[in-house]
Amino acid sequence: MSYLASIRQTRNQLRELYKTIPAATGAFNTLSAAVKDNGPLSVKEKEYVALGMAVALRCEPCITFHVEALMRAGATREELGDVLAMAVQMGGGPTLMYSAAALACWDEMAAAT
Repeated sequence: MSYLASIRQTRNQLRELYKTIPAATGAFNTLSAAVKDNGPLSVKEKEYVALGMAVALRCEPCITFHVEALMRAGATREELGDVLAMAVQMGGGPTLMYSAAALACWDEMAAAT
């Protein structure tokens, strides 16, 4: 499955989850907005942190969402590579594999725009 198709599928699954547990998912959205909209770091910097954690935690749906958010925030492929290198340094072999997936996701999304 392509990364773009994966994002669509995950969004559809999340819509169902939001209907099922609206209080919990609404609270999570409030937390997410509070974190992104406040503090000294830019949204792009915060998304790099989130991507590094998604790679290290091996959450492929998280990787696709944060790659997409980074593209919207004006990130570059070179910056992405630097963040992925740091994630690999901290996480070792498994992180290397998920870093490759994050880069492939970036490339697919960039080609689609």
